[in-house]
Amino acid sequence: PVLTVLSFLILVVVVVIPMVMIVYNTFFYEGKFDTSLFTQIILDPGNVAAMWNTIKIALLVTLFGTIIGLFFAWLLGRSDIPLKGLMRSMFTIPYMFPPFFGAMAWELLLSPRSGYLNKWLMATFGLSKAPFNINSIGGIIFVECSYYFPFVFMQVVSALERMDPTLEESARIAGAKQWYVIRRITMPLVLPATSAGALLILTSSLSHFGVPSILGFSKKIYTLPTRIYQLISRASGSFREGAALSILLVIVVMLALWLQKIVLRSGSYDIIKGKSMRPMLIKLRGAKIPLLVISLLSLVVIVVVPLVMIILVGLLRAYGLPLKLENFTFDNYINLFKSKMVKDSVVNSLTLSVSAGLIAMFLGVMIAYVIQKIRPKGKTVLEIISILPYSIPGIVLAIGVILSWSGAFGINLYNTLWIILIAYIARYLAFSMKSASASLQQVHYSLEDAARTCGATHFESLTDVTLPLIRPAMISGFFLIFLPAMRELTTSVLLYGPYTRTLGVAIYSLRSDGYIVDSSALASLAIVLIIICNTVVNAILKDRKKV
Repeated sequence: PVLTVLSFLILVVVVVIPMVMIVYNTFFYEGKFDTSLFTQIILDPGNVAAMWNTIKIALLVTLFGTIIGLFFAWLLGRSDIPLKGLMRSMFTIPYMFPPFFGAMAWELLLSPRSGYLNKWLMATFGLSKAPFNINSIGGIIFVECSYYFPFVFMQVVSALERMDPTLEESARIAGAKQWYVIRRITMPLVLPATSAGALLILTSSLSHFGVPSILGFSKKIYTLPTRIYQLISRASGSFREGAALSILLVIVVMLALWLQKIVLRSGSYDIIKGKSMRPMLIKLRGAKIPLLVISLLSLVVIVVVPLVMIILVGLLRAYGLPLKLENFTFDNYINLFKSKMVKDSVVNSLTLSVSAGLIAMFLGVMIAYVIQKIRPKGKTVLEIISILPYSIPGIVLAIGVILSWSGAFGINLYNTLWIILIAYIARYLAFSMKSASASLQQVHYSLEDAARTCGATHFESLTDVTLPLIRPAMISGFFLIFLPAMRELTTSVLLYGPYTRTLGVAIYSLRSDGYIVDSSALASLAIVLIIICNTVVNAILKDRKKV
């Protein structure tokens, strides 16, 4: 009972109060029920345009991201294309970096006025105007697709590799052509995996802030998250208006989640049999080399070009100079290490990531234990509340946290690291909770019963028997939180104060203030830091698997 009460209390403080405060501030004014603000916000032409932009971008990113993901998943999962290992590892790289890095890189290349590729094309072919404009809805869709298609790729490639091959072979024996087999048998069988990946793309794009703000602000292209940011960050910004617009964004995201439920309910397939098997690889014959070239070129454009561009611009003496050896200097990097703001942002990010990872890990294990083992009456409510913050946009969560912990209850944490930490814990709690739940389901209750028969208390059986058995899941839960928190922008961008900038916010602020070379240099440093963290994590998790 103590663990159950504690779980509910913590979730009320971290999750429920911020959500309630958003609804309260939207529909109540000076203690009275008032819908005028919400109506005014919904009917505002600028907000309606932002909503349509959000939906349009999200749907097109989901469509193209799913097509690209399916194509590469089929190519790597079911064909005899060479270099599969290299391509698979490169496809996971977009996972590691925040999409706004990609937006920064592509703007450096394809900005209509100063993009390096545009300037070179104009000079080479004598063009009067820039052939590409990345500062457009099309540009936003392109960059988001580059970073989100692995969601579908990862889900589908594993489903294809584990699929029962006899179904396709039966169709071929009956005389079906290759395209017919793919269309009528393979694709319907991987529909659940495809729709799960597509939903991840849809919800991620709907609530994404970084790419639309970097590529859209200069051309006054707004989505709901960037519109919320604009409303709050302007001089007379009102958190009440931001809260009202947040509810609109949550409604749009919830509709997307409801849509996925309908799609998944329409058909479920049993595609994995008990016996070991390996689906037959399809011979590409003459198409092998062209498809390999297309795949490698796509990977270079999606993965290599943005990273190289950020590093090169970070080395320039001044933005706008040609990318030649004589214009490069390491002074920008030396200055970074001397800058107090940079040092603070790296320390803040590491402090917040480690703290949020540890706290959310233990909270997640406690909540998962209550749900799986103690099973109180309200366990479904407990589960829903703990997952809720991850299904709502980060910028909405940030507004809820600001409204709750900026003096409303006599506690003012605004402009401190504590307010960012609370938001991170709420946002990433679902990761450790789900990771621990999966492991706890495998721990049979008889083990704890045996400990209690020998006189151990509930707490002793938990610490001596259960926790050691789920330690690998706890460690992976920690890293599932640590890595995204290191590069986080969407939640932090509303919560940071003068001395609480995180790494993502520092890069974003430098770029917004026009320090293009400095922001690129700091982004390069962040790329190195992220690669080091990922390498360490993979090494630790590999060792764990061996144990």
